[in-house]
Amino acid sequence: MRLWRSHDTVAALPRDPRADEYPMPIVPYGWYAVLRSGELRSGKVVSLHYFGRALIAFRGADGRATVRDAHCPHYGAHLGAGGKVVDGTVVCPFHGWRFGADGKCVEAPFATRTPKVSLGGFPVREHSGLVFVYAGPGEPAWEVPEIPETRSRDFAAPIDDTCRARIHVQEMRENIVDESHFHFIHGQSEPPVQEWREDGPYAEARGRISRRVLAWDIDNTFDAFMYGPGVMVVRVHGPVLSVTAVALTTPIDDSTSELRMLYHLRKPARLPFLTPALKLVFRAEALGEVREELRIWDHKIHQARPVLLPHEKGIRALRRWYGQFYPSGGTNAVPGQPVRTGTRGGGT
Repeated sequence: MRLWRSHDTVAALPRDPRADEYPMPIVPYGWYAVLRSGELRSGKVVSLHYFGRALIAFRGADGRATVRDAHCPHYGAHLGAGGKVVDGTVVCPFHGWRFGADGKCVEAPFATRTPKVSLGGFPVREHSGLVFVYAGPGEPAWEVPEIPETRSRDFAAPIDDTCRARIHVQEMRENIVDESHFHFIHGQSEPPVQEWREDGPYAEARGRISRRVLAWDIDNTFDAFMYGPGVMVVRVHGPVLSVTAVALTTPIDDSTSELRMLYHLRKPARLPFLTPALKLVFRAEALGEVREELRIWDHKIHQARPVLLPHEKGIRALRRWYGQFYPSGGTNAVPGQPVRTGTRGGGT
């Protein structure tokens, strides 16, 4: 059973102008999931908006996913607004120009020669039931590994929840190493003790968390594997429930980021019929916690030099590791886009 809900927060409080300012670029270089595989059917055009760009996704004649700029280079029509897929090519609804999965124009009606133009795009990988794109210059030097739980029969179909907040994707990722917030937002008895490891574009935070349920403290262990700036897989193991949470963080534009959570619950071996009920209870609790975080995210400002307590050293470690995904010059250019500044309020 697939459960889905999108809940965008409404700013009920006046926003401090500093809440829209960040010293780092808006789009860290790396892999981002923009679709679940089942959302991209053959013969269909899907409109997207990420990285401050209008995009489309479709499948070529070989069934492979491609993600391209949405606007036709001929006269600017949006290919997702009435465009069709014919024989693995996307057809412009305005003048019938056709573009292949590689972005190249393959036909322009009434032209004596096919124009040598193309749609900008991204390197694409598809596995684990997700379509990933690489936002950054050149070809990617590293990959997101497959997530085995996504194809295991031991796990239920995922709970799928998407939200958007006015916050930088880096701050979304810092949540996993913000030990103190686990007590106040997630109901942990005390901040978890964590270990931090990193290896190039990969990092791991692992530890133990304890949650009080009625009169008992329930101990769980967790391993959070980070694959670049946009993908994190958290495996939580406990005496009651084991969950693999796939956390996908993606920049939308200068002011908004998306968090998509896919929760894969391990089916109880002896009582598998309880799985639907467990999913409902788990999802209700998870949604409540996410709403609390959204309310905070929508109004917090970025503290470049936070006053960290000794047990909060993981925030400093993550920021240092995360910095590798930004260009050294302080600006970044997503392929096909003008260079943007690090201020969320706009700029080109």
